[in-house]
Amino acid sequence: MSDKIGLYSGSFDPVTNGHMDIIERASHLFDRLYVGVFFNPDKKGFFSLETRVRVLEEALAHLDNVFVVSTQDSLAVDLAKELDVTHLVRGLRNPTDFEYESNLEYFNHRLEPSIDTLYFISRNIMSPISSSRVKELVHFKSSIEGLVPQPVIDQLERMNEDN
Repeated sequence: MSDKIGLYSGSFDPVTNGHMDIIERASHLFDRLYVGVFFNPDKKGFFSLETRVRVLEEALAHLDNVFVVSTQDSLAVDLAKELDVTHLVRGLRNPTDFEYESNLEYFNHRLEPSIDTLYFISRNIMSPISSSRVKELVHFKSSIEGLVPQPVIDQLERMNEDN
């Protein structure tokens, strides 16, 4: 029987506890789970790609079958083919996410019909959390405790010390 290999991709800028919950839940279903950090030209960057990768590696160090990968110039489905991924992992917080994700799945399936998409519905307590809201709170110097993993808070503290 072949390995089940997942890829959960996103910008993770910054990674939130909602992302972490999906990664931890998905890690139980796969022999190997890749977390793909991608560059999204439609989003204003908060952390550099390198910083996002490092923060995710720190936050996910307790999960032996989870590996962080990154790319700036390919589609998730193309990276999935390179990594022999069997399933794309996606999170759904609300109906708007479903609409976006179902459209994305259509094109991913068109490009690579052998890779299925597996959706995780956010737990109710996690569904309001988004990277955009976290960035807004950071901008106004409000607490983000409980919304992000500790390595994100540590990185922000390092950035504040440097300024």
